[in-house]
Amino acid sequence: MGELVEIVDSLENKVSKLLHKMELLHKANTKLKEELEFAKEENKVQLSTINEWEEKYNSLKMANTMLGSNTNKTEAKLKINTLIRELDVCIAKLAD
Repeated sequence: MGELVEIVDSLENKVSKLLHKMELLHKANTKLKEELEFAKEENKVQLSTINEWEEKYNSLKMANTMLGSNTNKTEAKLKINTLIRELDVCIAKLAD
């Protein structure tokens, strides 16, 4: 009978330890999920910043080309032609 009590006590201790470990793992999991969400938000902000800088770079590059830089004259001509076509489409839509 004493052996049975020891076995039950041992099982209770093991179950208690497992429940404690499960609680610790649950807390760690929650913390990691929060860190992941924070990292995702930070990544979105950084991607947005990169896009803004790329747009600024392209604008500066185009302005440099428009000012007479010989390196990108063909690119400037293509951009001007594209803008003219877009304006023509807008004018045609307004005329309708």
